[in-house]
Parts: sequence; C-alpha cells; structure tokens
Amino acid sequence: MTLKYVQTTCPYCGTGCSFNLVVQDGKVVGTAPYRRSPVNEGKVCPKGTYAHEFVNSPDRLTKPLIKKDGKFVEATWDEAYDLIAQKFKSYKPDEFAALASARVSNEENYLLMKFARGVMKSRHIDHCARLCHASTVAGLAASFGSGAMTNSILDIAESKCVFVIGSNTFEQHPLIGRKIVQAKMNGAKVIVADPRYTPTARQADLYMPFVSGSDVAILNCMMQQIIRNGWEDKEFIARRTKDYEKLKEVVMKEAYSLENVSKISGIPVESLKTAAEWFGTTKPGAILYSMGITQHTVGVDNVRSTANIQMLTGNLGKPGSGVNALRGQNNVQGACDMGALPVVFTGYQKVTDAAAHKKFADAWGFPDGICEPKNGYEVTVMMDVLTDKPGELKCMYIMGENPMLSDPDLNHVKHALESLEFLVVQDIFLTETAELADVVLPAACYAERDGTQTSTERRVQMWRKAQSPPGEAKEDWQIISELAARMGYAKQFPYQDIEEIFTEVAAVTPSYHGMNYERLNRPEALHWPCPTTEHPGTPILHKEKFSHPDGIGVFAPIEWKPPAEVPDAEYPFVLTTGRVLWHWHTGSMTRRSATLDAEVPTGWIEINPEDAKALGIKNKEKVRAITRRGSVDVPAKVTPDIMKGIMFMPFHFAECAANILTNNALDPIAKIPEFKACAVKVEKITEA
Repeated sequence: MTLKYVQTTCPYCGTGCSFNLVVQDGKVVGTAPYRRSPVNEGKVCPKGTYAHEFVNSPDRLTKPLIKKDGKFVEATWDEAYDLIAQKFKSYKPDEFAALASARVSNEENYLLMKFARGVMKSRHIDHCARLCHASTVAGLAASFGSGAMTNSILDIAESKCVFVIGSNTFEQHPLIGRKIVQAKMNGAKVIVADPRYTPTARQADLYMPFVSGSDVAILNCMMQQIIRNGWEDKEFIARRTKDYEKLKEVVMKEAYSLENVSKISGIPVESLKTAAEWFGTTKPGAILYSMGITQHTVGVDNVRSTANIQMLTGNLGKPGSGVNALRGQNNVQGACDMGALPVVFTGYQKVTDAAAHKKFADAWGFPDGICEPKNGYEVTVMMDVLTDKPGELKCMYIMGENPMLSDPDLNHVKHALESLEFLVVQDIFLTETAELADVVLPAACYAERDGTQTSTERRVQMWRKAQSPPGEAKEDWQIISELAARMGYAKQFPYQDIEEIFTEVAAVTPSYHGMNYERLNRPEALHWPCPTTEHPGTPILHKEKFSHPDGIGVFAPIEWKPPAEVPDAEYPFVLTTGRVLWHWHTGSMTRRSATLDAEVPTGWIEINPEDAKALGIKNKEKVRAITRRGSVDVPAKVTPDIMKGIMFMPFHFAECAANILTNNALDPIAKIPEFKACAVKVEKITEA
C-alpha cells in the first residue's frame, strides 16, 4: 500500500483554505490538515473536511456522450470532437455563446475565453459571477477604479468595528467568520444586519433584522447620522475623494432620517442610531458583504453605498478596514480576472478599447483575427435572447456551470436552453444542465489537476494533482486545446502542460505580470496586483491612492429604490434565498458527499411563527410556495429566527428548487438578477 499527502486548495467557497488530500494507492480517500496556510492554519469547515467524498463518486462522467434519438450514447473522443467541430464551424460568431466557470482553474477559464474570442470569433462569454458579484465588479470599479475586495482576510482580525450586511459569513465563509471572532476577542464591536438570526447574527453586539431590499436606505441613514454628528473623516474626504457634496445632498434628505428609514427597513430607531455611532466613531472599521448586497435590481447601488460609507469614514487602505466583498465560489474572482466576462479581456482590459483589442489579437496570433471589439451578452441576457429572439443565438458551450439550478426563474432557463440548436456541456457529473445537452464531455475535478485559483482576497493559489481522472475523462485545458486543434487552430493552442498557459496569462495580464509557478508554490502565495517578479504582491488595495487614473475615489449619490417585485394582497410575503453550511450551490458535489448529504438531505422554507399561525401551517409540514413564475412543494421550517413577513429558502435542492420561484428582473448596469427579494405566497397542500 502506498500512502501520500498532496496539498491543494479547497474547491468550495472563495476563502481559499488549504488542506491535504490523502491518496492511497493512487486514489483520493480523505483529507488531512495542512497547517502552513496563513488563511486557515489547518482548520476547515465541514465542506472542506469532506471535500474528498464526491471525487470518486460512482456516477462521475467517464466517457463522452452524444445524444441520439433523445438518449445519450457513449462515444469516442474523436467522434465527439468531430461532431462538435463540424457543428461549431456551421455557426456565425454572434450565434455562438460560451459559459466559463467559477469552479475551474484560472488557466482553463483563460483558455475558454481565448477559444470563444479567437476560435469562434464570438463576443458572447460570461460565467456565474453574473449571478453573484457582477454588481461588486461594476460598483467598486466605479467608486475605487478596481472591482475587487480591498483588504486581506487576515487583517479583518485587526478591525475595531466589523459591519456585516448581506452575508451569513459563519455558514458561507466559516474561516473568514473566524477572523470576525478574533476581532471581537481583540475588543471590536460587531454589527450584523440580516433578515434572519443566522449563526453570524448570533455573534453580533448589535443585531439589526431588516426587510430585504432596504440596504441603501439603511446605509444612507447611517451616513446622515455620521455627518450630523461630525464623525466623517474630513481630511480623507478632502485629500482622496471627489463629489462629496453630491453625496451629502442626497443622504441628508428627510427621507433618510432615523424615523423614515426605521419604517422602510423595520430596524428600530435606537439600533440605527447605535450602528451609526459605533461605525462612525470607531477606527478601523470593516464592511463585509456577500450576495445579500449584490443580488438585487439595485445591486450596483448597494455596492456603491458600501463604498460611500467607507470613504466617508476614511476606512480604506489600512488593515482592519475596507469594503470586503466576500466572493462566493472558489474561483469566481479568478474567472473574472481571466476575462470570462462579455466586456473585458484578462485583468479587466476593455474589449471595446482598440489598444487592448490589438494587444490580444497580436499576442494570440489567429491568422483570421479575433472577435470584433464590441461587448457581448451577459448570461442573463443570453437566456432572454434565447426565449425572446429565437434564431439569434443558436449554439452554446458550457464548462462546469449548472444554470438549470443556479439561474433565476428555472422554467424560463429550461425554455431558453431547449431553444438552442446545439449545446455542449463539459462537466464532472451529468447535471440538470448536462441532461439537456447534445454532447457531454467528461472533465477532471479539482483533485485531478494542477493549476491556480484566485480567492476572494485576490490571493492566487495552487491546485495540485492527487489522482488521475476516472475512465477517459480529461482536464478542461486539454479538452479545449484538442478541440481548438480539431478546428484548425493547433498553433494557437500549443500547450504541453498547464504551467505554459499560466505563463501566457501573466504575459498579457498586468496584475499577474510578476507571478509564476515558482513564486506561487508556497503557503502564502501572492495577492494581485503583482506587476513585477520582485513585487511582494498587494494584500491591501488603495493605501495611498485609488485605482482611477487620477487616484481619487468617487462618491455616488444613491437614492433608495424598492425591489422590482414587492408584496401585495395576492403575494403577501418577501422571499429571499441563500446557502447553508453543509451544501454548495447546485449540490452537484456536496449532495454526492455522503456525510454532508446526511446532515441536510433536502431543502425547506423558513416561516416566522406568527405568519405560520396565521396560515395554519405547522413545523415540518409540506407546503406550496408560489410566485408569479411557478410553485414548489417544500417542507416548512417554522422558526423565530426569521423576521415576520419574510421567508427564506436555500437554493441547493433540485427537488424543491428555490430558483423556480425567484425573479429574473435585472440590475440595469450589472445585469445581475434579483435573487434576494420577490413576492411569494404560501399555501397548505389541500390534497396532502
């Protein structure tokens, strides 16, 4: 028997925890602590503890599948490649779209982006950041010139006031939650605003339950109190920002008084007052948020409001401060960095910029050029185009994404994907999305590949291969390269290993210029921006100046707007959605992990006891949740841990899929859907 440990990075959330995979006779059989990582120091959450359990699942995809007469038939790689190449060649650039993945490596996201823009000449590439943090990228870029988390995970422990809004950190990023505890042990005050009394809220010195969708009003109210009391950082505002008077004009309105915002948000006046005083008078102060801020039709407004309050209080560019947007998936930051977005190449170089377009055309060397220098469609827009403009988009290549569970209004998504003429899905399991495909390609999982991923704090970390993929499955970069070669572009995809791809990434990406595998192959790795090979990396952004050309931060006057759909007589409650500690996104990995699935085998809808009593609903009774988009039968969880008038569902469970109910109304700038607020009614199931 041979036994070895292989150190790698967790495939679940964006924290970037490291652990060892235990490999026995060439197969991954367990995990063990890796204590040298500064991020998690050997500790992991339950998902990390059991991150080996799905790797050798018996239903892993092992051979290419081609759909014939409505049924999948096993095929050779040559048959699959020939069919895909023949079909792909038959479509015009604007008829093709690609979805990259927050689950795969930087190198593989880069390669799919290069394939879409170079081989297919298409503008249309996106990935699931559109559904989680597109509003962060747009909002923080507008305020600070850079759309990323400003601080490091480690320095959260140095904060003296931690304000958590729109994040259940202890369940979604548990090892970041540990830093909040360390800050508290060091004397910090912790404020948590959430419609649910979550494990995160239980750590708060001040807990503020509020109505989902009132974030801007709350932040404007706090800023009004800070200015009224002279707690703003006048020196920081004068030296490092502009448009302060425009902000002041809006936030000082009567609409954002304590009394008015208390009515909008449901937060008592005294709590709003205390939050403003603590945050306005305690330095350094950090804001932590996640999808509770971003997944709204006003997602960009919410993000810019968090930036406003941090510039107002001077809480930027120093340890324990900052706007800390906690990225959801393991490599959602990296997929954005790699240009798997419809408006940018790598490192946020705009596709519409002539110099950037020429730079990539020259670097890639496609003899017939690359996509035109125009923005493409976001994934949410792709779905609308497929249903509303039949025949415009005809073909799609999806790598490691499962929109049939992750996207809003699933009936709409199903209609969209079924409208395609040709769909290729590349994944590790036959997901709900893969079932709709014409060709399914079996890929390697995180334990079966080398490569890099970029965590929420911009730390670029390594995966290390612990076992071979099952059967004939291949690593994503090999599949993309071989498919490109089959289409006549072998010269543009000449890679012998994944490190060669990273070298190319670093060459064309200013923020990654100074990185290479040798420098990344150490426990602390490197944070971008890292412009030269001598540069130590940048854990904290905006120390001396912001990332705008003039170095100045920009205040944005933001008025509060209600969600796109609010409760009425027919649908009297607000529905919000989120994750739970034991599961991950669409459940394709965690629900195949026996230990995790045993802990939480299915979903539920949380209902306040007063609402349940009025509806005649008992705890654990199966009920019908209905919105304007569909209905779901789901067990009720009657709990005082949710506000009256609000209901919550986790979105991991296909049998009671929350996203059948959610609203695909979009933020006008980021095109992110409003997962966090829609109108719902709940009924007893009379036929039960």
